[in-house]
Amino acid sequence: MIAAVTGGTGFIGRKLVARLLDRGDTVRLLTRNLTLSEKLSFLETHGCDLLTAKVNELSAILDGVDVLYHCAGQLKDPHTMRALHVDATQKLAEAAARRVPHWVQLSSVGVYGPITRGIVTEDSALNPVGQYETTKAESDKIVIDAANKGGFSHSILRPSNVFGADMSNQSLFGMIAMIDKGLFFYIGKPGASANYIHVNNVAEGLIRCGTMPSAKGKTYNLSDHCTMEHFVGIISDALGRTSPRLRIPRAVAQLAGNTLGRLPGFPLTSSRVHALANYSRYPISRIQQQLGYQHVVSMDDGLRELVTAYKQRSRHIN
Repeated sequence: MIAAVTGGTGFIGRKLVARLLDRGDTVRLLTRNLTLSEKLSFLETHGCDLLTAKVNELSAILDGVDVLYHCAGQLKDPHTMRALHVDATQKLAEAAARRVPHWVQLSSVGVYGPITRGIVTEDSALNPVGQYETTKAESDKIVIDAANKGGFSHSILRPSNVFGADMSNQSLFGMIAMIDKGLFFYIGKPGASANYIHVNNVAEGLIRCGTMPSAKGKTYNLSDHCTMEHFVGIISDALGRTSPRLRIPRAVAQLAGNTLGRLPGFPLTSSRVHALANYSRYPISRIQQQLGYQHVVSMDDGLRELVTAYKQRSRHIN
């Protein structure tokens, strides 16, 4: 199988490319980063900036491709999000139409909005807030509209918070450091949700969406879940620390986050309060039942891996 991948040098994309190569697939990488080894068997790198590439250039790269994994995304720069998530996806959809049989779209549960409690399924209404979430929802619609016009079949995968030892996002490492130093505290009532998914599980979900006929035309949420107490307990055990017991009311934490969250080094922001006092869940029964999906890395094992990476970083710094 020939698989084209956008965002293949990113956090999730690297894991996906490695898995595809392990399967024996030929991987056609659309990337600005040409420093990857061209000696890797079955890996084709194509210098391609999705922000500036023309439709005819993308069409030439996509000729002969069996499945396109669209994993390109921008998390940090709001000024680039619309250009990449919307404009570039529109061009890519035009290039792929009636040329690529199947499109796999990497999306996010963020398109459902900042839900703080309850069950969120694939049938829940979209209510994105923020530039990233809004443009990702628009990107999904572009793909769905193109598929409905007969351009290709499609699948959409919407993971929750993706984590792994080599992630660039430092929020979980910051949380581990707080637990390690005895500074962590819970927010709100017990039983808050930790909705995370290991990056290897996302790669597994993407491949199932790209290779199984039953995934065509479907959207799948992908998440793992445990209580925040269990989540913190696993990290504490891996660190050899006693699990924290301190808990403060959410209203107090929210006030502190809103007023002081922008100060450098202040541990609470509005987004962190939301993450630590969230009671929503994202069941994955659809992808389990329809695609036979199972986690390849459990939440517990993934967190232990993360703590190991934290310890290695700490030793290097010290």
